[in-house]
Amino acid sequence: MTDEIFMREALRIARNAQGRTSPNPLVGAVIVRDGKIIAEGWHRQAGSPHAEIHALNMAGDLAKNSTLYVTLEPCSHFGRTPPCANAIVDAGIKKVFAAMSDPNPKVAGRGFEILKSAGVEVEVGLLEAEARALNEIFIKWVTKNLPFVTLKFACSLDGKISTAGGESQWISCLESRKFSHRLRDLNDAILVGVGTVLADDPSLTTRLVDGKNPVRIVVDSSAKTPLDSKVVTEKFSQTIIATTTNAPPEKISALKNLGVEIIFAGDKKSVDLKILMRELARREITSVLVEGGGTVHFSMLKEKLVDKIFAFVAPKIIGGKNSLTAVEGAGFEKLSDAVNLKNFSAEKIGEDFLLSGRVTED
Repeated sequence: MTDEIFMREALRIARNAQGRTSPNPLVGAVIVRDGKIIAEGWHRQAGSPHAEIHALNMAGDLAKNSTLYVTLEPCSHFGRTPPCANAIVDAGIKKVFAAMSDPNPKVAGRGFEILKSAGVEVEVGLLEAEARALNEIFIKWVTKNLPFVTLKFACSLDGKISTAGGESQWISCLESRKFSHRLRDLNDAILVGVGTVLADDPSLTTRLVDGKNPVRIVVDSSAKTPLDSKVVTEKFSQTIIATTTNAPPEKISALKNLGVEIIFAGDKKSVDLKILMRELARREITSVLVEGGGTVHFSMLKEKLVDKIFAFVAPKIIGGKNSLTAVEGAGFEKLSDAVNLKNFSAEKIGEDFLLSGRVTED
């Protein structure tokens, strides 16, 4: 179907800005005249022109009486940029195909109303499933006021993330590690527990050419993060310590003096992860990659905060009852409480297998 071909092109070019548009969605737009693409554009980053504006600028006068294919309902309100719906009307576009409506219930449908009231023909729902998958992060953030959370780990065939002696580098192969750094590049933030900081002293950066370093978040209820740790001393990106009011005030002051941001998430012995996630969302952190140890992983799963899981499984068997596993904590007592993945898939990554699936549905 020709219309699908043009919408797939809009979806394809929208992906050019993956990991760069937060807190905005990924959007692609294609303008077609006499059955041929005459212009296209995608949203680059928050505060820059939207996809429709890039496409309209490229089309110029040829936009009049043409057809626009766009992956998301054109905006109807003034935000960081003017509304696109009015620009589409002014350009003389005669028909708009939109893959989906705006997921924000406060504005959903208003862009279409502007278009229709001006005589523009509108069709909604072409390749909607693909469009929703493209913007799973934005949809979660704008509808739930929570970041989209991806839990990622690498383990041996028997589920171990380290040996009994604590050795973990490297269980996964080089190709898997490159994929992992791509995940860091695509997410706004990366989260670990203080145990990971104490054991490995990681930088939590993205080792890719032109890669984006995520905000670093350490779940640390007692503020044990060393002042000379890399997440404190290396200034590649912002570091946030999520802690409690039980943390020593003098340590909190020392961390702040070194440029670390502090979020108090609860007054109990452990960090309230739900409070933390809501605060991150308020700060327009729309996606979080969790690379913590087994305790943090279980806590996130138990609180139903995880949306997607990536598990890199290496063809190694480590064994040992004292070897750490990917998910620890208290564990679920009943199989009926176990986390079941949806849309489960497996693919070969170098020597490893990447197992992935959704925990939640948008």
